[in-house]
Amino acid sequence: MSTFSSNSILDILIIGGGINGSGIAADASSRGLRTGLFDSFDFGAATSSCSSKLIHGGLRYLEQFEFKLVAHSLKEREILLKKAPHIVSEMRFILPHRPFLRSAWIIRLGLFLYDHLARRTILKPSYKVKLNNEGHFKKNLKTGFEYSDCWVDDARLVLLNAMDAKENGAEVRNYCQIVKAKRFKNMWVVTIKNRLTQEVFERKTKVLINAGGPWAQTIIEDNLNLTSSHQIRLIKGSHIVIPKINNINKAYILQSDDKRIIFAIPYLEKFTMIGTTDIEYDGDPRFVTISDKEKTYLLNIINEHFVKQIELKDIIWSFSGVRPLVNEKQESAQKISRDYILELNLDDSMAPLLSIFGGKITTFRQLSESVVDKISQFFTDIKPCVTKETVLPGGDFAYPVETLIFQIQTKYPWLNESVIERYAHQYGMYTYKLLKNCSKIQDMGIEFFDGLYQIEIDYLISNEFAKTEEDILWRRTKLGLEIPQEKIKSIKDYIELKLMNSPLA
Repeated sequence: MSTFSSNSILDILIIGGGINGSGIAADASSRGLRTGLFDSFDFGAATSSCSSKLIHGGLRYLEQFEFKLVAHSLKEREILLKKAPHIVSEMRFILPHRPFLRSAWIIRLGLFLYDHLARRTILKPSYKVKLNNEGHFKKNLKTGFEYSDCWVDDARLVLLNAMDAKENGAEVRNYCQIVKAKRFKNMWVVTIKNRLTQEVFERKTKVLINAGGPWAQTIIEDNLNLTSSHQIRLIKGSHIVIPKINNINKAYILQSDDKRIIFAIPYLEKFTMIGTTDIEYDGDPRFVTISDKEKTYLLNIINEHFVKQIELKDIIWSFSGVRPLVNEKQESAQKISRDYILELNLDDSMAPLLSIFGGKITTFRQLSESVVDKISQFFTDIKPCVTKETVLPGGDFAYPVETLIFQIQTKYPWLNESVIERYAHQYGMYTYKLLKNCSKIQDMGIEFFDGLYQIEIDYLISNEFAKTEEDILWRRTKLGLEIPQEKIKSIKDYIELKLMNSPLA
């Protein structure tokens, strides 16, 4: 709960609850700043839940000589493995060698740098592999390279940071749109509209943070009536999901004839996720969708590598996101830097505005630390950053997640093993908080779908800001891929009834 009243003056108010906004809220609130975090939709509903689900150094960025960005990203992998061991895990990647695209010595050099640009204590090193032992690659692909990166549940990473901020005393609210913000004396007066209840209210803050992602420039120009020295370039990245390609729990990084790379990644046990594309986008980021051309492009790359051929009809699901990159007009979409820029705007009133342009999910924690460091000049009693050492909600266990699963099974032997495994990977130690009043299966309440019980929906509404069935099925549990359409209405009706009876949930 917030430790200050709605009439209090905030130290910082953050517009945008994606990975950067939620990360900044977690960092600032842990340093003692009175923090507000507001998003006009659900937390992580746009770009931050439409990534390739990777915490990675960015092997391909070495070709663009972005050594600083890669080094920072590599360092963050192991920090995040410790911060959130339930939602971040090591994943081995296989890169098939196609000599006419990149020579073996170039790849070896890249992987050597990848292994040594930052200190590794957890992740395993890279090495050469024979692909003919795999059995599912085409015969012309005989050798490759294997290395480590990390998989992450991106939507839950956003949520855990928002939860962390709230636990630190921040005011954290989704579905609350910033209508306008004006400087008044030495502060910002921000008008906010709750999109679900239509309530309009105000907050006052000393510093305003624009973490609007694809909407950062629009916020500056339309909501704040200001101008920016930076321009955003919107790049669409799309993914497809198909039945699992093979039974090996490794990912593949595949080179296309245009020298781009795509990933084929194990997803939710039963599926393979394939992406991403890089296409210029001009439109509302809220309504971005994959094109038929993108689907064909991704399928062609997969079919160039694997014996089993995939068709359009095999696509189960697709999703697209818009990456807000700093505009570099001379560069192609693939070559634009994924690094970030922080822009500080001041006027005579000394009510600062800090806007974030660019960035990537891997380096969100470092970005958040940099943002709070940059605004620390406006506060006299700010504490040092602690986010390198602290864990995110549910992540306070120092053993493999498999051990946690075993412990939960031991305490709740009557609960289905697949449900326990999902809980452990989503909620970590907070699984015990979810199940605290349960001693038998009947205590779980209504089973709306296989493994989705009433008690989990109640928990998500009360603890994870869930307001709609989409919030629950697609961002908090990932059950949307499997649940039949006819089951969704009963979930929707229950959520609406629950919120009607508990308006503060």
